[in-house]
Amino acid sequence: MINVAVNGYGTIGKRVADAVVQQPDMKLIGVSKTRPNHEAKTAVGKKYPLYVIKESKKSFTDAGIEFEGTVEEMLDGADVVVDATPSGVGVRNYELYKGMGIPTIVQGGEAKDSVESSFNARANFENSIGKNLVRVVSCNSTGLARLLTPIEETFGIDQVRVTLIRRGADPGQPGKGPINDVILDPVYLPSHHGPDVKSVLPNINIDTLALKVPTTLMHVHVVNITLKKDTSKEDMCKLLSGESRIHMVAAEEGIKGIAGLKELALDLGRPRGDLWENCVWDESVSVKDEEVYLFQAIHQEADVVPENIDAIRAIVNECGQGESMSLTDKTMGMGMGR
Repeated sequence: MINVAVNGYGTIGKRVADAVVQQPDMKLIGVSKTRPNHEAKTAVGKKYPLYVIKESKKSFTDAGIEFEGTVEEMLDGADVVVDATPSGVGVRNYELYKGMGIPTIVQGGEAKDSVESSFNARANFENSIGKNLVRVVSCNSTGLARLLTPIEETFGIDQVRVTLIRRGADPGQPGKGPINDVILDPVYLPSHHGPDVKSVLPNINIDTLALKVPTTLMHVHVVNITLKKDTSKEDMCKLLSGESRIHMVAAEEGIKGIAGLKELALDLGRPRGDLWENCVWDESVSVKDEEVYLFQAIHQEADVVPENIDAIRAIVNECGQGESMSLTDKTMGMGMGR
């Protein structure tokens, strides 16, 4: 049994904690919060052991929220820690984890040069086995790695060009924009997403550019791939349909946008309306000779959650890629309509 501590119970941390509880080979020994907000109350309501930073003990006591102890006390019993704190904080926290000898997983907001290995379960699971500091790549990089890996394995890839239409903010970030704008993010080319994908797929030739738009729901990718071998739309769709973490949106579903995808997730009873899978529109897949075009949607709050679970198994060398992904997919209920 792997004892897992989740430091940071926010957008990603609370989802990772829920997923850890579902795993037969893992035990959630605690989650942490820095302030006594609704998420802290929710953690206590779920009977997750709650820990706090020393400086916040009084504020939690004053708010009437019970906690088990400090973050350091939580870490005492951990075999691995998933750090889901804001960007830039995770690597700083690593000095504490390293001093306690705890293997650590951080999130995609950390610099790729600050870790031993960047992780995507489908692309490079083995690279993180036994490492001490692993970064699960960002939501967009996760989605692109899942898409490109089977295509590279089957047809080979000469060039990838992606336009990322990014959500302006998460639903829980009302103070973050854009509110009424389309922002070039960044203005220069390429965006950081291509180099991030190369941290798990180093041999892929990829260029990316990105825009922010006024929605909180999901990201959308406009993807163009030049293959090394000719294929057909049918074969491409068949390949992608065989990937457990890709959902092919069929024409008969009548879903033309990201709001429809979120509605589907809610109708299926997904917690928080989460979409852990890439959502690729079957109708959008266009193949001519060696050129492939498609649209895919990425739920930024959710798609990295199964990757964190697989990274836990990799970092403690619990099992191999296939066994881990299969177990994660089964316990989380991956595969809409499968």
